[in-house]
Amino acid sequence: NLQESESENKLDGETASDSESKSEFGGSPPVPTSDDTPEVLNRALSNLSSRWKNWWVRGILTLAMITFFFIIIYLGPMVLMTIVMCVQIKCFHEIITIGYNVYHSYDLPWFRTLSWYFLLCVNYFFYGETVTDYFFTLVQREEPLRILSKYHRFISFALYLTGFCMFVLSLVKKHYRLQFYMFGWTHVTLLIVVTQSHLIIHNLFEGMIWFIVPISCVICNDIMAYMFGFFFGRTPLIKLSPKKTWEGFIGGFFATVLFGLLLSYVMSGYRCFTCPVEFNNDTNSFTVDCEPSELFQLQEYNIPSVLQSVVGWKTVRMYPFQIHSIALSTFASLIGPFGGFFASGFKRAFKIKDFANTIPGHGGIMDRFDCQYLMATFVNVYIASFIRGPNPSKLIQQFLTLRPDQQLHIFNTLKAHLVDKGMLGRLEDA
Repeated sequence: NLQESESENKLDGETASDSESKSEFGGSPPVPTSDDTPEVLNRALSNLSSRWKNWWVRGILTLAMITFFFIIIYLGPMVLMTIVMCVQIKCFHEIITIGYNVYHSYDLPWFRTLSWYFLLCVNYFFYGETVTDYFFTLVQREEPLRILSKYHRFISFALYLTGFCMFVLSLVKKHYRLQFYMFGWTHVTLLIVVTQSHLIIHNLFEGMIWFIVPISCVICNDIMAYMFGFFFGRTPLIKLSPKKTWEGFIGGFFATVLFGLLLSYVMSGYRCFTCPVEFNNDTNSFTVDCEPSELFQLQEYNIPSVLQSVVGWKTVRMYPFQIHSIALSTFASLIGPFGGFFASGFKRAFKIKDFANTIPGHGGIMDRFDCQYLMATFVNVYIASFIRGPNPSKLIQQFLTLRPDQQLHIFNTLKAHLVDKGMLGRLEDA
């Protein structure tokens, strides 16, 4: 009985060694990767070496993706939000599939079902909050939406609690440790993918420029680091990514900062990029029209005396947003690549080349967006810390939904405050 008990404990994972833990995750082969380059490109590039063939394949597919990026920007904010949601779902699928390839060999129940259920729950919670925040008047106007909004967090918690209980009921003796590994796997994936995509949409509501410039800086840095590394790379940068070089890292940094300044200058002159994306309750549609804020109005800046003799100018006219773009492009160049290094470490841990084979020469969608998610968090924090202030229109919307006695109380409080500040008398005189 004692031997049976010890054996059971070992199988339950309570005393399993690290080597046994490794065997659990090595029980099935890694996700296979294959050359899925279109046949037309294989024939056209057949005479080139593998190094140059890969260069051309990556280059052609990169141009195709950039073209697609321009098209969805042209189609407007709603299409952009839809694409972000699709990318989120695909990235989640790629990461969960890696776990499933390990998990399915043990024939344990409900892993994929629960993973997708938790994705649904988390999306319901985050985007329900967004709908309530940005479409407040519409929500208050419709009775079903008003009820869902009022009890949104309770409903979200109930949905999650249902999934939690389903997971507990799915536990199988002798595989507890592996099942809890997968439970943690799903939640970390949700944290990385869903939370960041939610922040990307929040950035988009602040103005398309806050969406396009950061994403473009990451894309530019990825391309320029690859180009500088391909032609000039000699010094390895990090062991996680042997092909990354210091030459590519440094060259990508300077190219990205310059690119950010130029792109910001061009986009700051167009209201369709600089105005917040707002919902028009009269037309039930999104509008992007406003009087540009000071961030997007040309200002004159004095050039430091040290640089005046070099450039030959004493002042320069530029948009204040261009100064912020330096911070965004610097983060995209210096910190953003660590998202890629993290993904490289993840792939090495599971002995796979790419997350998937969705894009020939580039791997899966997650391979292209590993740095974007880190960038999204930074932009959201940056806006909240240095840019965004209270939104008067949202405050007024909420004020109008209060009871008359509550509105009167706020009115009297505000009136007393303005009188104390000496503002009310001047306003009445005007």
